[in-house]
Amino acid sequence: MKKAFGLWSAVFMGIGAMVGAGIFIVIGQAGSMAGNIVWLSFIFGGIIALLSGYSLAKLALSYPSRGGIIEYLVQEFGVNVFSGGMGILFYFAQLIAIAAVAKSFGAYATKLFIGNQSIYWIDLFGVGIVFFFTVVNLIGAAMVAKSENIIVIIKLSVLVVFVIAALFTIKPVLLSFNATPPISGMFFAIGITFFAYQGFSVITNTVEDMNNPAKNMLRAMHISILIVALLYVATSIAVLGNMPLGEVIKAKDYALALAVKPVFGEIGFKIMAITALIATASAINATLYAATEISYVLAKDGNLPKVYEYNVFNSFDGLIVSAIITIPMILFFNLGEITAAAAISMLIIQAITHFGHLKVLKNTKANKFAIWLAFIFMTVVAGLTGYYSYKTSPIVVWYLIGIFIAGFIIEIILRKINKREITSQS
Repeated sequence: MKKAFGLWSAVFMGIGAMVGAGIFIVIGQAGSMAGNIVWLSFIFGGIIALLSGYSLAKLALSYPSRGGIIEYLVQEFGVNVFSGGMGILFYFAQLIAIAAVAKSFGAYATKLFIGNQSIYWIDLFGVGIVFFFTVVNLIGAAMVAKSENIIVIIKLSVLVVFVIAALFTIKPVLLSFNATPPISGMFFAIGITFFAYQGFSVITNTVEDMNNPAKNMLRAMHISILIVALLYVATSIAVLGNMPLGEVIKAKDYALALAVKPVFGEIGFKIMAITALIATASAINATLYAATEISYVLAKDGNLPKVYEYNVFNSFDGLIVSAIITIPMILFFNLGEITAAAAISMLIIQAITHFGHLKVLKNTKANKFAIWLAFIFMTVVAGLTGYYSYKTSPIVVWYLIGIFIAGFIIEIILRKINKREITSQS
Protein backbone atom coordinates (compact mmCIF):
# COMPACT_ATOMS: atom_id res chain seq x y z
CA MET A 1 0.00 0.00 0.00
CA LYS A 2 1.14 3.54 -0.76
CA LYS A 3 2.07 5.33 2.45
CA ALA A 4 1.04 8.89 3.26
CA PHE A 5 4.53 10.32 3.72
CA GLY A 6 7.34 10.41 1.20
CA LEU A 7 10.65 12.20 1.72
CA TRP A 8 9.47 15.72 0.91
CA SER A 9 6.09 15.49 2.58
CA ALA A 10 7.92 14.48 5.79
CA VAL A 11 10.39 17.35 5.28
CA PHE A 12 7.51 19.79 4.81
CA MET A 13 5.83 18.51 7.95
CA GLY A 14 9.03 18.96 9.94
CA ILE A 15 9.55 22.49 8.64
CA GLY A 16 5.95 23.37 9.43
CA ALA A 17 6.30 22.08 13.00
CA MET A 18 9.56 23.96 13.60
CA VAL A 19 8.72 27.24 11.92
CA GLY A 20 5.75 27.74 14.17
CA ALA A 21 5.57 29.79 17.30
CA GLY A 22 9.21 29.16 18.20
CA ILE A 23 10.88 31.80 16.04
CA PHE A 24 8.31 34.45 17.02
CA ILE A 25 8.88 33.76 20.72
CA VAL A 26 12.61 33.12 20.66
CA ILE A 27 14.13 35.80 18.44
CA GLY A 28 13.60 38.59 20.97
CA GLN A 29 14.31 36.45 24.05
CA ALA A 30 17.58 35.06 22.68
CA GLY A 31 18.57 38.39 21.12
CA SER A 32 18.29 40.10 24.50
CA MET A 33 20.77 37.53 25.86
CA ALA A 34 23.24 37.11 22.97
CA GLY A 35 22.91 40.50 21.29
CA ASN A 36 24.03 40.82 17.67
CA ILE A 37 25.71 37.40 17.66
CA VAL A 38 22.47 35.57 18.39
CA TRP A 39 22.89 34.01 14.93
CA LEU A 40 25.74 31.95 16.44
CA SER A 41 23.32 30.65 19.08
CA PHE A 42 20.98 29.56 16.29
CA ILE A 43 23.86 27.76 14.54
CA PHE A 44 24.82 25.86 17.70
CA GLY A 45 21.15 25.16 18.43
CA GLY A 46 20.85 23.74 14.90
CA ILE A 47 23.88 21.49 15.37
CA ILE A 48 22.39 20.10 18.58
CA ALA A 49 19.06 19.61 16.79
CA LEU A 50 20.84 17.65 14.03
CA LEU A 51 22.49 15.34 16.59
CA SER A 52 19.26 14.95 18.53
CA GLY A 53 17.33 14.32 15.31
CA TYR A 54 19.81 11.59 14.34
CA SER A 55 19.34 9.85 17.69
CA LEU A 56 15.53 10.06 17.62
CA ALA A 57 15.37 8.93 13.98
CA LYS A 58 17.40 5.82 14.76
CA LEU A 59 15.15 5.07 17.75
CA ALA A 60 12.05 5.56 15.60
CA LEU A 61 13.31 3.05 13.02
CA SER A 62 14.03 0.45 15.69
CA TYR A 63 10.91 1.08 17.80
CA PRO A 64 8.22 2.40 15.42
CA SER A 65 5.39 3.77 17.56
CA ARG A 66 3.17 6.82 17.80
CA GLY A 67 4.23 6.99 21.44
CA GLY A 68 7.47 8.68 20.38
CA ILE A 69 9.79 9.60 23.23
CA ILE A 70 7.58 7.82 25.79
CA GLU A 71 8.04 4.59 23.83
CA TYR A 72 11.81 5.10 23.56
CA LEU A 73 12.15 5.67 27.32
CA VAL A 74 10.32 2.40 28.05
CA GLN A 75 12.51 0.51 25.57
CA GLU A 76 15.66 2.04 27.07
CA PHE A 77 14.95 1.88 30.80
CA GLY A 78 12.30 -0.82 31.02
CA VAL A 79 8.85 -0.75 32.63
CA ASN A 80 9.50 0.94 35.97
CA VAL A 81 8.95 4.06 38.06
CA PHE A 82 11.64 5.98 36.19
CA SER A 83 10.27 5.48 32.66
CA GLY A 84 6.71 6.03 33.92
CA GLY A 85 7.68 9.20 35.77
CA MET A 86 9.50 10.52 32.72
CA GLY A 87 6.37 9.88 30.67
CA ILE A 88 4.38 12.10 33.04
CA LEU A 89 7.13 14.74 32.94
CA PHE A 90 7.00 14.69 29.14
CA TYR A 91 3.28 15.41 29.40
CA PHE A 92 3.98 18.30 31.78
CA ALA A 93 6.59 19.66 29.37
CA GLN A 94 3.96 19.77 26.62
CA LEU A 95 1.72 21.83 28.89
CA ILE A 96 4.57 24.24 29.62
CA ALA A 97 5.11 24.61 25.87
CA ILE A 98 1.40 25.43 25.41
CA ALA A 99 1.63 28.08 28.13
CA ALA A 100 4.73 29.61 26.53
CA VAL A 101 3.09 29.83 23.12
CA ALA A 102 -0.17 31.19 24.58
CA LYS A 103 1.78 33.90 26.40
CA SER A 104 3.49 34.83 23.13
CA PHE A 105 0.08 34.97 21.40
CA GLY A 106 -1.07 37.34 24.15
CA ALA A 107 1.97 39.60 23.71
CA TYR A 108 1.50 39.92 19.95
CA ALA A 109 -2.29 40.33 20.20
CA THR A 110 -1.94 43.03 22.86
CA LYS A 111 0.62 44.99 20.84
CA LEU A 112 -1.48 44.70 17.68
CA PHE A 113 -4.96 45.40 19.06
CA ILE A 114 -4.36 47.36 22.29
CA GLY A 115 -1.12 49.18 21.51
CA ASN A 116 0.60 48.81 24.89
CA GLN A 117 1.98 45.81 26.73
CA SER A 118 -0.54 45.57 29.56
CA ILE A 119 -0.01 42.32 31.48
CA TYR A 120 -3.78 42.18 31.99
CA TRP A 121 -4.45 42.01 28.25
CA ILE A 122 -1.54 39.64 27.60
CA ASP A 123 -2.93 37.18 30.14
CA LEU A 124 -6.50 37.66 28.92
CA PHE A 125 -5.56 36.94 25.28
CA GLY A 126 -3.36 33.99 26.36
CA VAL A 127 -6.06 32.34 28.46
CA GLY A 128 -8.67 33.16 25.82
CA ILE A 129 -6.81 31.39 23.00
CA VAL A 130 -6.33 28.26 25.14
CA PHE A 131 -10.03 28.29 26.01
CA PHE A 132 -10.96 28.76 22.33
CA PHE A 133 -8.91 25.81 21.10
CA THR A 134 -10.09 23.67 24.00
CA VAL A 135 -13.61 24.18 22.68
CA VAL A 136 -12.44 23.58 19.08
CA ASN A 137 -10.81 20.28 20.05
CA LEU A 138 -13.91 19.21 21.98
CA ILE A 139 -16.12 19.87 18.95
CA GLY A 140 -13.64 18.52 16.40
CA ALA A 141 -10.68 20.23 14.77
CA ALA A 142 -10.86 18.65 11.29
CA MET A 143 -11.10 22.01 9.52
CA VAL A 144 -8.15 23.41 11.47
CA ALA A 145 -6.09 20.31 10.70
CA LYS A 146 -6.81 20.63 6.98
CA SER A 147 -5.70 24.26 6.99
CA GLU A 148 -2.26 23.52 8.46
CA ASN A 149 -0.55 23.33 5.04
CA ILE A 150 -1.94 26.75 4.12
CA ILE A 151 -0.76 28.17 7.43
CA VAL A 152 2.74 26.78 6.86
CA ILE A 153 2.92 28.36 3.41
CA ILE A 154 1.73 31.72 4.78
CA LYS A 155 4.24 31.94 7.62
CA LEU A 156 7.14 30.67 5.50
CA SER A 157 6.33 33.14 2.73
CA VAL A 158 6.11 36.10 5.11
CA LEU A 159 9.39 35.21 6.83
CA VAL A 160 11.28 34.62 3.57
CA VAL A 161 10.06 37.90 2.01
CA PHE A 162 11.01 39.80 5.16
CA VAL A 163 14.45 38.22 5.40
CA ILE A 164 15.32 38.84 1.74
CA ALA A 165 14.20 42.48 1.93
CA ALA A 166 15.77 43.12 5.34
CA LEU A 167 19.17 41.80 4.29
CA PHE A 168 19.38 44.74 1.85
CA THR A 169 18.71 47.31 4.58
CA ILE A 170 21.10 46.01 7.23
CA LYS A 171 23.18 48.60 9.08
CA PRO A 172 26.67 47.04 9.43
CA VAL A 173 27.40 49.02 12.59
CA LEU A 174 24.62 47.13 14.40
CA LEU A 175 26.34 43.81 13.65
CA SER A 176 29.82 45.06 14.50
CA PHE A 177 31.75 42.99 17.02
CA ASN A 178 32.41 46.24 18.87
CA ALA A 179 28.73 46.19 19.86
CA THR A 180 28.78 42.55 20.95
CA PRO A 181 27.77 41.74 24.57
CA PRO A 182 29.83 39.24 26.63
CA ILE A 183 30.26 35.97 24.74
CA SER A 184 28.70 34.09 27.67
CA GLY A 185 25.31 35.45 26.62
CA MET A 186 25.60 33.62 23.29
CA PHE A 187 26.14 30.28 25.07
CA PHE A 188 23.32 30.91 27.53
CA ALA A 189 21.00 31.65 24.59
CA ILE A 190 21.59 28.25 22.92
CA GLY A 191 19.01 26.54 25.10
CA ILE A 192 16.41 29.13 24.13
CA THR A 193 17.25 28.92 20.41
CA PHE A 194 16.99 25.12 20.55
CA PHE A 195 13.39 25.64 21.65
CA ALA A 196 12.71 27.10 18.16
CA TYR A 197 13.84 23.80 16.57
CA GLN A 198 11.80 21.62 18.91
CA GLY A 199 9.20 20.57 16.34
CA PHE A 200 11.63 18.33 14.42
CA SER A 201 10.69 15.35 16.59
CA VAL A 202 7.25 15.13 14.93
CA ILE A 203 8.95 13.53 11.91
CA THR A 204 9.51 10.39 14.00
CA ASN A 205 5.73 10.13 14.48
CA THR A 206 5.32 9.55 10.72
CA VAL A 207 7.43 6.38 10.75
CA GLU A 208 4.45 4.01 10.45
CA ASP A 209 3.04 5.98 7.52
CA MET A 210 6.34 6.69 5.70
CA ASN A 211 7.46 5.21 2.41
CA ASN A 212 10.80 3.42 2.86
CA PRO A 213 11.53 4.88 6.34
CA ALA A 214 14.95 3.21 6.44
CA LYS A 215 15.97 5.53 3.61
CA ASN A 216 13.78 8.58 4.17
CA MET A 217 13.53 9.05 7.96
CA LEU A 218 17.05 10.31 8.60
CA ARG A 219 17.19 12.27 5.33
CA ALA A 220 13.90 14.03 6.09
CA MET A 221 15.11 14.87 9.59
CA HIS A 222 18.40 16.42 8.46
CA ILE A 223 17.03 18.25 5.40
CA SER A 224 14.24 19.91 7.39
CA ILE A 225 16.57 20.97 10.24
CA LEU A 226 19.18 22.39 7.81
CA ILE A 227 16.57 24.42 5.90
CA VAL A 228 15.11 25.80 9.14
CA ALA A 229 18.57 26.57 10.54
CA LEU A 230 19.37 28.62 7.42
CA LEU A 231 16.08 30.52 7.80
CA TYR A 232 16.64 31.15 11.52
CA VAL A 233 20.21 32.39 11.10
CA ALA A 234 19.16 34.73 8.27
CA THR A 235 16.17 35.97 10.30
CA SER A 236 18.29 36.71 13.37
CA ILE A 237 20.83 38.63 11.26
CA ALA A 238 17.98 40.58 9.62
CA VAL A 239 16.43 41.51 12.98
CA LEU A 240 19.64 42.50 14.79
CA GLY A 241 20.98 44.21 11.66
CA ASN A 242 17.95 46.50 11.41
CA MET A 243 17.12 47.05 15.06
CA PRO A 244 19.38 48.41 17.83
CA LEU A 245 19.98 45.94 20.66
CA GLY A 246 18.33 48.26 23.16
CA GLU A 247 15.09 48.15 21.19
CA VAL A 248 15.30 44.35 20.89
CA ILE A 249 15.61 44.06 24.66
CA LYS A 250 12.77 46.53 25.23
CA ALA A 251 10.45 44.79 22.74
CA LYS A 252 11.70 41.22 23.11
CA ASP A 253 8.19 39.75 23.38
CA TYR A 254 7.35 41.00 19.87
CA ALA A 255 10.80 41.94 18.47
CA LEU A 256 10.41 40.05 15.19
CA ALA A 257 7.30 42.00 14.21
CA LEU A 258 8.86 45.32 15.30
CA ALA A 259 11.98 44.62 13.22
CA VAL A 260 9.84 44.67 10.07
CA LYS A 261 8.99 48.37 10.55
CA PRO A 262 12.26 49.80 9.17
CA VAL A 263 11.78 47.72 6.01
CA PHE A 264 8.03 47.73 5.35
CA GLY A 265 6.69 50.35 7.75
CA GLU A 266 3.56 50.03 9.89
CA ILE A 267 1.80 47.73 7.42
CA GLY A 268 4.75 45.34 7.56
CA PHE A 269 4.57 45.28 11.36
CA LYS A 270 0.87 44.44 11.23
CA ILE A 271 1.38 41.67 8.65
CA MET A 272 4.16 40.08 10.71
CA ALA A 273 2.14 40.40 13.92
CA ILE A 274 -0.88 38.78 12.27
CA THR A 275 1.40 36.01 10.93
CA ALA A 276 2.72 35.50 14.47
CA LEU A 277 -0.86 35.22 15.75
CA ILE A 278 -1.68 32.63 13.08
CA ALA A 279 1.50 30.66 13.79
CA THR A 280 1.08 30.69 17.56
CA ALA A 281 -2.62 29.86 17.35
CA SER A 282 -2.00 26.85 15.09
CA ALA A 283 0.83 25.70 17.38
CA ILE A 284 -1.46 25.91 20.42
CA ASN A 285 -4.11 23.85 18.63
CA ALA A 286 -1.61 21.18 17.54
CA THR A 287 0.17 20.97 20.90
CA LEU A 288 -3.09 20.91 22.85
CA TYR A 289 -4.25 18.02 20.68
CA ALA A 290 -0.89 16.25 21.16
CA ALA A 291 -1.01 16.77 24.93
CA THR A 292 -4.50 15.29 24.98
CA GLU A 293 -3.30 12.25 23.04
CA ILE A 294 -0.33 11.85 25.39
CA SER A 295 -2.57 12.13 28.45
CA TYR A 296 -4.97 9.56 27.01
CA VAL A 297 -2.16 7.07 26.32
CA LEU A 298 -0.74 7.60 29.82
CA ALA A 299 -4.16 7.19 31.44
CA LYS A 300 -4.89 4.09 29.39
CA ASP A 301 -1.62 2.58 30.56
CA GLY A 302 -2.22 3.64 34.15
CA ASN A 303 0.04 6.63 34.71
CA LEU A 304 -2.57 9.36 34.99
CA PRO A 305 -6.00 9.28 36.66
CA LYS A 306 -8.72 7.46 34.74
CA VAL A 307 -10.64 10.75 34.29
CA TYR A 308 -8.27 11.49 31.39
CA GLU A 309 -9.88 8.62 29.44
CA TYR A 310 -13.51 9.70 29.66
CA ASN A 311 -15.13 10.91 26.44
CA VAL A 312 -16.43 14.48 26.18
CA PHE A 313 -17.93 15.28 22.78
CA ASN A 314 -15.18 14.26 20.30
CA SER A 315 -12.30 14.35 22.77
CA PHE A 316 -11.47 13.32 26.35
CA ASP A 317 -11.65 14.80 29.83
CA GLY A 318 -7.85 14.94 29.57
CA LEU A 319 -8.25 17.93 27.25
CA ILE A 320 -10.15 19.89 29.90
CA VAL A 321 -7.74 18.87 32.67
CA SER A 322 -4.77 19.86 30.47
CA ALA A 323 -6.30 23.29 29.81
CA ILE A 324 -7.01 23.84 33.53
CA ILE A 325 -3.40 23.00 34.45
CA THR A 326 -2.05 25.29 31.71
CA ILE A 327 -3.99 28.42 32.72
CA PRO A 328 -2.12 29.09 36.03
CA MET A 329 1.18 28.85 34.11
CA ILE A 330 -0.04 31.61 31.78
CA LEU A 331 -1.23 33.80 34.65
CA PHE A 332 1.74 33.48 37.01
CA PHE A 333 4.75 33.32 34.65
CA ASN A 334 6.06 35.97 32.31
CA LEU A 335 6.98 35.02 28.74
CA GLY A 336 10.71 34.72 29.43
CA GLU A 337 10.19 32.46 32.45
CA ILE A 338 7.85 29.96 30.83
CA THR A 339 9.84 29.88 27.57
CA ALA A 340 12.97 29.05 29.59
CA ALA A 341 11.04 26.45 31.60
CA ALA A 342 9.75 24.77 28.44
CA ALA A 343 13.21 24.79 26.85
CA ILE A 344 14.92 23.32 29.93
CA SER A 345 12.24 20.64 30.31
CA MET A 346 12.65 19.51 26.71
CA LEU A 347 16.44 19.57 26.98
CA ILE A 348 16.46 17.40 30.10
CA ILE A 349 13.97 14.88 28.72
CA GLN A 350 15.83 14.58 25.42
CA ALA A 351 19.20 14.34 27.19
CA ILE A 352 17.88 11.38 29.22
CA THR A 353 16.47 9.80 26.05
CA HIS A 354 19.86 10.07 24.33
CA PHE A 355 21.63 8.64 27.38
CA GLY A 356 19.21 5.71 27.34
CA HIS A 357 19.91 5.28 23.62
CA LEU A 358 23.45 4.23 24.55
CA LYS A 359 21.93 1.17 26.23
CA VAL A 360 20.17 -0.04 23.06
CA LEU A 361 22.83 0.69 20.44
CA LYS A 362 22.90 -2.98 19.44
CA ASN A 363 19.32 -2.65 18.27
CA THR A 364 19.45 0.80 16.68
CA LYS A 365 22.95 0.40 15.16
CA ALA A 366 23.45 4.15 15.60
CA ASN A 367 26.86 5.79 15.66
CA LYS A 368 27.99 5.67 19.30
CA PHE A 369 30.04 8.87 19.03
CA ALA A 370 27.09 10.85 17.62
CA ILE A 371 24.79 9.65 20.43
CA TRP A 372 27.37 10.58 23.06
CA LEU A 373 27.66 14.05 21.50
CA ALA A 374 23.87 14.44 21.48
CA PHE A 375 23.72 13.52 25.17
CA ILE A 376 26.70 15.68 26.21
CA PHE A 377 25.64 18.78 24.26
CA MET A 378 22.04 18.48 25.44
CA THR A 379 23.17 18.10 29.07
CA VAL A 380 25.63 21.02 28.90
CA VAL A 381 23.10 23.34 27.27
CA ALA A 382 20.41 22.32 29.80
CA GLY A 383 22.87 23.14 32.59
CA LEU A 384 23.82 26.52 31.09
CA THR A 385 20.19 27.46 30.51
CA GLY A 386 19.27 26.37 34.01
CA TYR A 387 22.14 28.36 35.51
CA TYR A 388 21.20 31.49 33.56
CA SER A 389 17.54 31.10 34.57
CA TYR A 390 18.53 30.69 38.22
CA LYS A 391 20.62 33.89 38.09
CA THR A 392 17.96 35.95 36.32
CA SER A 393 14.74 34.36 37.58
CA PRO A 394 15.24 31.70 40.30
CA ILE A 395 11.55 30.80 40.32
CA VAL A 396 11.96 29.00 36.97
CA VAL A 397 14.41 26.49 38.47
CA TRP A 398 12.27 25.95 41.55
CA TYR A 399 9.28 25.44 39.33
CA LEU A 400 11.15 22.80 37.32
CA ILE A 401 12.32 21.02 40.49
CA GLY A 402 8.73 21.01 41.71
CA ILE A 403 7.51 19.50 38.43
CA PHE A 404 10.08 16.70 38.56
CA ILE A 405 9.26 15.85 42.17
CA ALA A 406 5.52 16.00 41.50
CA GLY A 407 5.87 13.84 38.39
CA PHE A 408 7.52 10.98 40.21
CA ILE A 409 5.25 11.28 43.25
CA ILE A 410 2.22 11.02 40.93
CA GLU A 411 3.79 8.01 39.22
CA ILE A 412 4.40 6.20 42.53
CA ILE A 413 0.92 6.98 43.89
CA LEU A 414 -0.85 5.86 40.71
CA ARG A 415 1.16 2.64 40.62
CA LYS A 416 0.01 1.91 44.15
CA ILE A 417 -3.63 2.79 43.43
CA ASN A 418 -4.13 1.50 39.88
CA LYS A 419 -1.61 -1.36 39.74
CA ARG A 420 -0.95 -0.34 36.11
CA GLU A 421 2.15 0.87 34.28
CA ILE A 422 3.35 2.19 30.91
CA THR A 423 4.27 -0.75 28.67
CA SER A 424 5.99 -1.09 25.31
CA GLN A 425 3.84 -0.43 22.26
CA SER A 426 6.18 -1.89 19.61
